[in-house]
Amino acid sequence: MLIIPAIDLKDGKCVRLRQGRMDDSTVFSDNPVEMAAKWVEAGCRRLHLVDLNGAFAGEPINGEIVNEIARAFPDLPIQIGGGIRNAEIIESYLKAGVSYVIIGTKAVKEPSFVTDMCKAFPGHIIVGLDAQDGFVATDGWAEISSVKATDLAKQFKDDGVSSIVYTDISRDGMMQGVNVEATVALAQYAGIPVIASGGVTDIEDIRRLAAVADQGILGAITGRAIYEGTLDVAQAQALSDQLCGA
Repeated sequence: MLIIPAIDLKDGKCVRLRQGRMDDSTVFSDNPVEMAAKWVEAGCRRLHLVDLNGAFAGEPINGEIVNEIARAFPDLPIQIGGGIRNAEIIESYLKAGVSYVIIGTKAVKEPSFVTDMCKAFPGHIIVGLDAQDGFVATDGWAEISSVKATDLAKQFKDDGVSSIVYTDISRDGMMQGVNVEATVALAQYAGIPVIASGGVTDIEDIRRLAAVADQGILGAITGRAIYEGTLDVAQAQALSDQLCGA
């Protein structure tokens, strides 16, 4: 199970939001490339980047910074989400060296787009499902839909989606612990590997997730915890490797 540091980009800086609110952000670095280097040095095997401005704008806003990070670490798998709404954006990111693109809002509003992109870019598509009380949120979490995350996830099983990033909005950035039960339920129901996101607080969250990794948990994204020091990336990955038999 991968421990995946998150770098959320807002106005060119590395920030963390609370429950996805753009007006409740904490700046952790003015240099996202240097922040990426910190997590690489800690031994991370994948990075999770989010263009927060892009998620609201519907198009990449911090794309050049994403490209800089990809160029700086050419051997590191990178996944990027936020504002990915057409094939041209996906192609440009992949050409820049990004390994995976995360389709969020578009996956909810136009599921056929995921099907088409999986065919065009096989092995590179991740679906991002952000849920509030089990229902999918869109447009940078500004809107809550009437679609259940489990039902939507299952639609993508035959499309060739690499994995699903599942975020429990109520816990994101709140340091309240990860929602293990909902994450496992989604993985089992959809039959697609799931990357847990939202609420990872300390090593015990990693222990709880690693204990059920064989039920479809590919990784855990962590943000505020590693920035505020309640979770150590190297220690977390070592524990995950130990418990998962890596």
